[in-house]
Amino acid sequence: MPHAKTDSEVTSLAPSSPPRSPPRTRPVYYVQSPSRDSHDGEKTATSVHSTPALSPMASPRHSHSSVGRDSSSSRFSGHPKRKADKSSSAGRKGAPPGKGWQEIGVIEEEGLLDDEEHTRIVPKKCYYFLVFVLGFVALFSFFALVLWGASRSQKPQIVMKSIKFENFIIQAGTDASLVPTDMATTNATVKFTYRNKGTFFGIHVTADPFQLAYSQLTLANGDLHKFYQARSSRRTVSVAVLGNKVPLYGGGPTLTAAPAAGAGKKGATSSSVAPVPMVLRTTLHSRAYVLGALVKPKFTLAVECRVVMNPNKLTKLISLDKACHYS
Repeated sequence: MPHAKTDSEVTSLAPSSPPRSPPRTRPVYYVQSPSRDSHDGEKTATSVHSTPALSPMASPRHSHSSVGRDSSSSRFSGHPKRKADKSSSAGRKGAPPGKGWQEIGVIEEEGLLDDEEHTRIVPKKCYYFLVFVLGFVALFSFFALVLWGASRSQKPQIVMKSIKFENFIIQAGTDASLVPTDMATTNATVKFTYRNKGTFFGIHVTADPFQLAYSQLTLANGDLHKFYQARSSRRTVSVAVLGNKVPLYGGGPTLTAAPAAGAGKKGATSSSVAPVPMVLRTTLHSRAYVLGALVKPKFTLAVECRVVMNPNKLTKLISLDKACHYS
């Protein structure tokens, strides 16, 4: 039969070796979020406060043993961080299989859902921005196309009115290489009207050189000074067509010089000619800036007029109303 220890023996043994408390199974909590931390703190506090308190009327032996427990508790609670680490590691060891990994999986899944929501929001904003840009470009292109079509239907109107020969003289001379030949001097003025029928745009007008030609031989040239024609307006334009001592190189029997009065005198080399058929050619270019440099329709008109230079009608207007072809 084992001998039972008395209270005095227990009291004498207490200072040398404090009694070991029976191991208690603590509830383990795996800390993963602030909410769980607070909950764990509450439960830990609950477990700490669940230790029975000693009454002031306790016996000396119980008070003495409680002193030992308090000292051990103070030593144990002196390092709360280490205690939490131990409890967490103990929780990992003592937790049911797969419980901690399930919680980690849930948190990772929540993180993935947040990432998916974030990636879903960003492309949505980009999609709206792309739709806005494409819509704006489509509307602007449609508006520009409407303006272009409306401007194309309002072509400028050009009508050649008249030509007047101030003089046309053929005289003997030499070219730049001192080859003797007949030389032609021409002075003429061409008039035409230009009308801008556009109601919402002006036009910048230029032209190729005006040419007076006999057969394949160009006798005179004239340049048009570029101008701006306002909307719904018109003007009359004059172009001087000049040719000074153009070599003929045997231009034909029509241009053969006929000696004029005083031709026998020294220096009298001028001569009169028979009527000469000529062709007046030019091409007019009109450009309208409807919407800046984005919508700028261009109009081109080639003009060819057949005219007869009659020496008896110098300084008189020759009508070109029915003598011109436009293309």
